[in-house]
Amino acid sequence: MMQDRRNVIVGGALLAGAAAIPGTVRAALTPGSAAEQFAARLSAHDIEGFAALFSDDYINHQLSAAATSPKGIPPKQGTVAYFRARLAGMPDLMVHIETQVVAGDKVAASFVYEGTHQGPYFGVAPTGRKLHFTSCDIFRVQDGKIVEHWGMGDIAGILAQLRGPAAT
Repeated sequence: MMQDRRNVIVGGALLAGAAAIPGTVRAALTPGSAAEQFAARLSAHDIEGFAALFSDDYINHQLSAAATSPKGIPPKQGTVAYFRARLAGMPDLMVHIETQVVAGDKVAASFVYEGTHQGPYFGVAPTGRKLHFTSCDIFRVQDGKIVEHWGMGDIAGILAQLRGPAAT
């Protein structure tokens, strides 16, 4: 039996003593507002505001070829460049939170990304296709900034949508 991903995330966190929070945006970046601000800045296509969410000493623990910074590029710059390219490839990108859980200085969130492939993305010329994909991310917040990230995105799903047969 397949279990709904939202129940796994929330249920597991509740067992650990954390509580789910509603999707509201707060003025100061806290573990409770980090995911909302992440989604809001990307949906507003505010790359400068997005960059400001991250500490200059930010550490990205995600080890995928798509999300790892090239050698010599600090993780913050690499992350900002990655999402700048995502916005260029999907200029109508919207990001939503399916669910999130806050525990101490960390927030875990399941994000949904939706946009139209109107610019080069992952080396694929614009197809005009509507893309829909997800990621699950954990942010650690300290002194009002995101200082660490662990995550996994559906890169295979994105590439399948980009390279697959045209929708009818």
